[in-house]
Amino acid sequence: MMGSRDDYTSKEANLINQSKRELANGMDKDPVEKLRLMCYAKGAKGILGLARAFRNLDRNGDKRLHEEEFVNGIKQAGLPLNDDESKYMFRRFDEDNDGCVQMDEFLGKLRPTINKGRSDLIQRAFEKMDRSGDGIITANDLKTVYTVKYHPKYLSGELTEKEILGRFLEHFDTSCGIHDGKVTKEDFINYYATISASIDSDAYFDLIMRQSYKL
Repeated sequence: MMGSRDDYTSKEANLINQSKRELANGMDKDPVEKLRLMCYAKGAKGILGLARAFRNLDRNGDKRLHEEEFVNGIKQAGLPLNDDESKYMFRRFDEDNDGCVQMDEFLGKLRPTINKGRSDLIQRAFEKMDRSGDGIITANDLKTVYTVKYHPKYLSGELTEKEILGRFLEHFDTSCGIHDGKVTKEDFINYYATISASIDSDAYFDLIMRQSYKL
C-alpha cells in the first residue's frame, strides 16, 4: 500500500535540505513563509504535526485558537519560532481582531497549493482507505482493503497483522506526542500536500498515488 514510499523519499529529502538552506541564508523572511519553511524542514510530517498540535489544543472543538493556544501549538510541534514571531503571525491571521484565529483558514494558507488533479487523487486515496465512511482511517478500515497474509514479516511471524497495519498509521504520527491510531482527512491532505510540494511533475505524483493506493 505504501510501496512507492521509496520513490519519493529522495524528493522529500531534497525539500528538507532546500528548506534548511533557505532558513540558514540569513535573509529576512515573512513569519508565515518562515514557518512554512520550518515545516518543510521536518518533511511530510511538518505541517501535519502543526495541524495535529493545534487540534489537540482546541479543547472545545470549535477550530478557533486563542493567542496562547496558537503559540503553544507552534512550540508543541517543535518549530523554533520565538514567542514574538508567533504572536506577530497570530495577529496577521486574526483579521477581524476578535482574539481568535480560524484554524482551518490558517492551515489552508500555510499548506502548499495543490492543483485539482492532485487534490482529486488525494481525495480518492483517502476515500478508498476510509471504508467506514466516517472521515477517519483506522486499522479496522485498513483490514478491508489491505491483506497482510502475503507480507513476508507476517509469514515469518516477525510482525502481527495489527503491527503491520499500524505501520501505515505511523506514517501520520508526529513528533508532538500525538499517537492515536487515527488519520483524519485533514491529516491525509496535510501530509500529501507536502509530498506534492516536493514533486514537480504531475505525472510522477499521479504514478506514486496510483501505485501506493492501487487507484
